[in-house]
Amino acid sequence: MSWKDEYQRKLISINDAAKLVQSGDYVATGLGPGNCSSDVYNAILARYEELEDVIMFDALQIRASRLLNPEFLVKSYGHINHQTGYGHKTVRKTYQHKLCDYLPSNVVDCHEKISRRASIFIAQVTPPTKDGYVNLGLSNFYTIDSISFGKASGKLRLAIAEVNEFLPVVNGNNWMHVSEFDYFIENATPPLIVPRSTPTEVEKAIGNYVLELINDGDTIQMGIGGITEAVVAGIEGKHDLGVHTEMFPIGLPELIEKGIVTNARKPFHKGITIATFCLGEQSMYDYVENNPACQLYPASYTNNPAFIAQHPNMKAINMAINCDLTGQITSEGIGSRMVSGVGGQLDFMIGAQLSPGGFGMTLITSSRKRDDGSLISSIVPDLPPGTPVTVPRHYAQFVITEYGVADLRYKSITERAKALVAIAHPDLRGELRDSMKKNFFPGFVSDLVLDK
Repeated sequence: MSWKDEYQRKLISINDAAKLVQSGDYVATGLGPGNCSSDVYNAILARYEELEDVIMFDALQIRASRLLNPEFLVKSYGHINHQTGYGHKTVRKTYQHKLCDYLPSNVVDCHEKISRRASIFIAQVTPPTKDGYVNLGLSNFYTIDSISFGKASGKLRLAIAEVNEFLPVVNGNNWMHVSEFDYFIENATPPLIVPRSTPTEVEKAIGNYVLELINDGDTIQMGIGGITEAVVAGIEGKHDLGVHTEMFPIGLPELIEKGIVTNARKPFHKGITIATFCLGEQSMYDYVENNPACQLYPASYTNNPAFIAQHPNMKAINMAINCDLTGQITSEGIGSRMVSGVGGQLDFMIGAQLSPGGFGMTLITSSRKRDDGSLISSIVPDLPPGTPVTVPRHYAQFVITEYGVADLRYKSITERAKALVAIAHPDLRGELRDSMKKNFFPGFVSDLVLDK
C-alpha cells in the first residue's frame, strides 16, 4: 500500500475521532501550538456524560476550550478530568478551584512520564510531503518521543494527527511518517499569535543587570516575557552569541539580522539556533518556516543537562516567583496554589552550572502588589508551607532583581541571606533583616556586625 492510500484509509472526521475515546483513557496532546484544536477538544468534551475516568492531559494551554471552564469541569468531574504538566495563565482559575491536576516533571523526561500513561496521543502536523512525511510545525517537545516510546511499550493504543495546512514547516528532527499515526483529521486552524511584551521600567532594570553578565561568544537560553524583551532590546554591541534553548526567543530574527546571534562559536549545530518549540507573532512563524538556521528537536535532546553542559559559557536565563533567604527558588506556585510548572528551568540550570564558564540566572521582581496596594516581597524568609521548590538552593547562582545581583553559588546560607536582603525592595528589607537575625545568627550578634 502506498503512503497516499494509507493516509486516505486513516482519514476520519473530528466527531469520529472523538468517538475513539473510551472510559479510562488517558488522552495526551502536544504542547502549546502542538495541542489539538479547540474543535477536537470540544468534540471529545461533548461526550463527557458517556465516559468515566478519562484524563485529558495537555501543556501550555493556548487554545480556548471548555477544558478551561471551571463550571464545565465541575459537571464533567469524574467523567473527564483535566491534567497538565506545564500550566499557562489560562488554567490558573481551574488550578485555584482544584479542578486541574498537575503532573510534576522536568522537560527532559516528560515524554517518559507521558508514554507510561497515555492510551491516546493527539498532535497537530502539516500536510504530508511527496514522500509521506508530516512535520510537527511549531511544537516538537515531547510528541515524537511520547508516541514512539508509547508504541514500543504497547501502552499507546492510538496516535492521531490533526493535519493543519496553516502550520509552518520547521526544520530539524521534526518529522514523522504517515505510517506512525493510526488516524488523521484534516482541520485548518491558524496558529495562535502571542504579541511581544513591552518591558516595564523594573523589567528594563533587571535586563540591564543580565546584559552585564553576557559576553561575546556565550550561548544563551531564555524564554518569553517583558524581561526577555528588555534583554533583546539592550543586547546591542554583543557579538557571536549562540542560542540553545527550549523556546525560540521572540526577538530572534532581529538578533540574527543584526549579527548579534550567529551561533558561530557553538560546538554543536554551528550557525543554527536550536529549540524544541516556537510561540510568538506571525512574523516569527514566517521567519522560522523552512529556515535551515532555525531547527526544532525533541526536548529530550535540547533539555538534556549533559548535552547543555557541553556548550562552554552557557548562560541560562529564567524567571521565578519567589526566592527564600537560602536560595531556594520557586517558579511553579505559592503554597498549594499552582501557577505554572517547572518547564525546562531546572534542566538548564543544571546544564549551565556544569558548563565551563557557564551559569544560571534567576530573574525576579523584588516585590508584588497585594489587592490593597501594599507590597509583598518576592525574596522571603521562608517559602510558604506546600510551596514546590523548582530550583534547589545548591543549583542557584545569580539571583537578579531591579536592585542588583546576588551571586549565591559560593556562599554559605548566612552569606546568601545577607546578599539577598541587599537586593530586596528597600521598604521590605527591615522584615527580612529581622528574620535573618533570628534564623541565621546567634542572639548576641548586633546589627552593627550584620551591616559588615
